[in-house]
Amino acid sequence: MKNIISKVIVSSLLVGAVGFTNAQKIDAKAKKILDDITANYNSKKNSYFKFSFGSGTNGKVDKTEPGIYYAAGDKYKLKIMETEQIFDGSKIYNINTEDMEVTVAKPNGSSSMFSPINYLSTYRKDYNVTYGGKKNVDGVNADFIKLTPVKSNGIKYVYLFVDSAKKQMVKLEQHGNNKDLAVIAIKEYKENQTLDPGMFTFDKNKYKNYLITEL
Repeated sequence: MKNIISKVIVSSLLVGAVGFTNAQKIDAKAKKILDDITANYNSKKNSYFKFSFGSGTNGKVDKTEPGIYYAAGDKYKLKIMETEQIFDGSKIYNINTEDMEVTVAKPNGSSSMFSPINYLSTYRKDYNVTYGGKKNVDGVNADFIKLTPVKSNGIKYVYLFVDSAKKQMVKLEQHGNNKDLAVIAIKEYKENQTLDPGMFTFDKNKYKNYLITEL
């Protein structure tokens, strides 16, 4: 499971190196739903998600682990198992406590990470978007939206499940061309909390014994 987490998170630094030039198709109903959710999250001082992260192959989840995600503006912190990612608004820090390694990089223009809300921004230029009707997700009558890359980026498609009444994400699935599957199912959501001022800051002094690599 560690391998797929590394691929999902670290690939955020690599996906989108090639420009997207193909004609894009976005369903109007799906766009309205995603834009409403985006506006809802953007109106909050900060957001917190507790979720389960599932991974597997051939459309089947084999293992799940808990994860947490904090976001405020364009800054965020994501943690799954022994891997943590921080974006301070300028650089992305991938911290692996098991291997005692940190990689630091500037995000490229179309890079994205696998988080509870990353596709709310990247869909606008990187994906064809279709509306798939209603699906029951853990008792929620959710709207189902499918994203398909307009140009090859290692992802076959992404499924988003949305609670339109609350304007919140419920679940997302990322299906890779290599048949890898990664799933985030949101279990708890909070907003406008009082956060530690250093929440989105990488403190190098805490990682003196780590191998730190600037990409």
